[in-house]
Amino acid sequence: MSVQLKQLKTELSAELDSILKYWSKHTLDNENGGFIGQIDYNDHIIANTEKGSVLNARILWSFSAGYKATQNESHKKMAKRAFEFLSDSFYDPEFGGLFWSINADATPKDTKNQIYALAFAIYGLSEYYAISKEDKALEIAINLYLKIQKYSYDPVNKGYLEAFTRDWQPIEDLRLSDKDANEKKTMNTHLHIVEAYANLFKVWKDKKLQSDIIELLETIEKHFINIQTGHLRLFFDENWIEKPDVISYGHDIEAAWLLLQCAEISEDENLIANYKKYAIQMAEVTKEGLDSDGGLLYEFDPENNELVAEKHWWVQAEALIGFYNAYQLTGDETYLDIVYKNWKFIKKHILDNENGEWFWGINRDYSLIEKDKAGFWKCPYHNSRACLELINRIL
Repeated sequence: MSVQLKQLKTELSAELDSILKYWSKHTLDNENGGFIGQIDYNDHIIANTEKGSVLNARILWSFSAGYKATQNESHKKMAKRAFEFLSDSFYDPEFGGLFWSINADATPKDTKNQIYALAFAIYGLSEYYAISKEDKALEIAINLYLKIQKYSYDPVNKGYLEAFTRDWQPIEDLRLSDKDANEKKTMNTHLHIVEAYANLFKVWKDKKLQSDIIELLETIEKHFINIQTGHLRLFFDENWIEKPDVISYGHDIEAAWLLLQCAEISEDENLIANYKKYAIQMAEVTKEGLDSDGGLLYEFDPENNELVAEKHWWVQAEALIGFYNAYQLTGDETYLDIVYKNWKFIKKHILDNENGEWFWGINRDYSLIEKDKAGFWKCPYHNSRACLELINRIL
């Protein structure tokens, strides 16, 4: 191991500890249970805000995966807290789904079944089961998987539909967030379903689940990966008619490594070979979004021929893994240099060196994006996972 790689591993280990320490110290809701719904960029708690299932599931994953690496009992305790809050307050035993959000006092708020959220719950629950062997965690994860297969899976055209009401009826607004197109099949949800299913398969070796992972990877390959450009296609209707949208550099580089990891878990040799090629191709085209300062830009809007010059925290985290993965596959040190430069950018502009955790990001002029430090979409999952992946990969 080079001195520079050794230094990177040491710094990422320290950063993992710092991230988990922040969430342990600042986000506990000791009045209502679970975790605080929102903390702003100045570390001020926003009282009585709704709590999102995605945030809670990601906290569950982060502390469960973190415990595997650290063997720190306080991390396991935090994972247990997240599991109990998810199972008690977000899981819907009546209809077998997951509330999208709850009020600050843990009563249901938005009760729709957004498949993206169910996927993250499976991801977190299976990771927690791996460290706890708590049967209830695996049971809920399997139940959520079966619900997705029953209601969201499209047996005619393949793929998965986005969202349903609490009792699994069609719903008009399918969007994850205001910026998304209101379409029935999206890259983002498919990426995280396969991520969740692969993580579940690691602890539950079910043959049907394995075949579902393989089919999902084949569907993603067929529809979401643009083989010509190497970028991802983002939005489709139920018949796979595309609604063209932006190029998302963050999702491109996240998918580059994550889909290969899922292929490896599936044990399908053809898919592994294909996704190795895509991992390199997608990393290569993501270079388009790299700035001279080492940061990775958010998006490119082809319609207006415009770069969205914001640099978001999660995009930088995924860049660390995606480019390191490309280096591992090729031995090309150009990718490793990108990792070093990106980490330097993160340390300078994204880390909150005073209070801990990562800022949402910076604007083109390097001013801070004044969005949450913790909230509906701001979580410890991308950055803790980047630390964990590189700690494990740097040998």
